[in-house]
Amino acid sequence: MVCYRHPDREAAVRCQRCERLICPQCQVEASVGFLCPECAGGTQRQVTQQRVRASRGSTSITTLLIAINVLVWVPEYFAKSASWWVGYMSQIVLMPANVPNAPWTLVTSGFAHDWNSPLHLAVNMYSLFIFGQAVEPLLGRARYLALYMISLLAGGVGVMWLGSATGQTVGASGAIFGLMGAYAVFLRTLGQPSGQMLGLIAFNLVFGFFTSGISWEGHIGGLVGGGIVAWIYAQTRKPQQQSLQVLALVGVTVLLVVAAIVRAGQFTTIFVN
Repeated sequence: MVCYRHPDREAAVRCQRCERLICPQCQVEASVGFLCPECAGGTQRQVTQQRVRASRGSTSITTLLIAINVLVWVPEYFAKSASWWVGYMSQIVLMPANVPNAPWTLVTSGFAHDWNSPLHLAVNMYSLFIFGQAVEPLLGRARYLALYMISLLAGGVGVMWLGSATGQTVGASGAIFGLMGAYAVFLRTLGQPSGQMLGLIAFNLVFGFFTSGISWEGHIGGLVGGGIVAWIYAQTRKPQQQSLQVLALVGVTVLLVVAAIVRAGQFTTIFVN
């Protein structure tokens, strides 16, 4: 038996994914055993360099997202009595029936939080910090940001389809549930125990169902969106699949936008009639 990359070398180890024989030089250490360079995305040296680069500033996007959320919340909290406050918030808060007039609120609402409760902001930012620390180093900045924003959009679409037409929703929890769902998918993909993660997700979902003021609709939307994006990442890990990965992400985003447009059209018909 010989290595598939080096026919002149004996090999006794198989790649855990494609099961091709690999010699010691081609073995890339992973949490599931050894992978070949193609499945691992490079040789052992290249993969190590990628991990080192990822560890440097590995949570820079998470830090930026936390900063944006805090900066958006500050005027919410300190300008509640200002004359311009109501107009300002109407351009940020997600109200499904208002999406035809302010479609950007599907995104902006994910960066706003309860202006009467610093605790709402604190809990979400702590959760974002914890799961950002776990997920961002695995993906790198660009893919992590794509995961976050698609999860955020999916959370907004979930509110549109499952929530009250005139209910108001703010908070980053939809995107955070997307990170949680993605992390669970990654654990299973890597052959790691995922029971605790799934239990945490289930607990938080149930908690949202029985607690007033929490948008369980956004949680479900974000969770599904994040899980789908993570599945796409898991299925397109090879370097030659990067174009397919981008195309799939664009496809998911387009589907979410179409779902939002369809629902917004229904609200327009209802309120016009």
